[in-house]
Amino acid sequence: MSSFMGEEIRLRQVALVATDLDTVVKALETELGLRSPFHDPGVSEFGLHNAVFSLGDSFLEVVSPVRAGTTAGRYLEKRGDDGGYMAIFQVPDMADARRRVCDLGVRVVWTADLPDMAATHLHPKDVPGAIVSLDWARPPGSWRWGGPDWAGRVPPHGGGGILGLTVAAVEPITVARRWASVLAVDADGPDDAGAAAARLTLDHGHQAVRFVACPSSGAEGIAEVTVALAELPAGPAKAVEIGGVRFVLSSPGREESV
Repeated sequence: MSSFMGEEIRLRQVALVATDLDTVVKALETELGLRSPFHDPGVSEFGLHNAVFSLGDSFLEVVSPVRAGTTAGRYLEKRGDDGGYMAIFQVPDMADARRRVCDLGVRVVWTADLPDMAATHLHPKDVPGAIVSLDWARPPGSWRWGGPDWAGRVPPHGGGGILGLTVAAVEPITVARRWASVLAVDADGPDDAGAAAARLTLDHGHQAVRFVACPSSGAEGIAEVTVALAELPAGPAKAVEIGGVRFVLSSPGREESV
């Protein structure tokens, strides 16, 4: 896995939404070997509680509603089950990213501006497929959302990380092009077989976001996450389903698996 140097957009955090937080947290610990999640009190602003696991210098989060009328709750109702909810991309220049989404006519639903961290959540009707957030960190390797140890600094951490994800959408090519415009990257696709799929490449080729077709808007969301684990679990399984998301398991240095 490469270290983020701040000059290219990178997928830094992926969030799942779950009806039962503890059940999905336990599954991530059991199946992926993750430990010691950070519980961010700040997500109470959104009517949620959460758990954030570090995976190398990237992060897997689980959120769950604790009150009625939340965006996450509506997403659960629409899907009828747990699923992949949010993709958080680290940008090298927040002012530039915000100008870009404004020029594209993308509505912003929430922002934060702190000395070491900034965030911009985009409206899911303007950028379909999942909740997309564009975030900035100083220094680039830090990540306040990962917990106090990551606020304005890069603590010692293990290997592994997020290699990519697959987004299911009714119109995957159209959605891929929208994400590409928002992220200022190119979209490749349809694939060689002519299937309704498209792909974005990030972080100097170390990460990929793939878009595939699904039958209805209720099935849209993050369907798969590819992760590199410092230690793969014993046994032949190289994929596992947790919280409505298929996790494809790889070893550090296996970027070709994306």
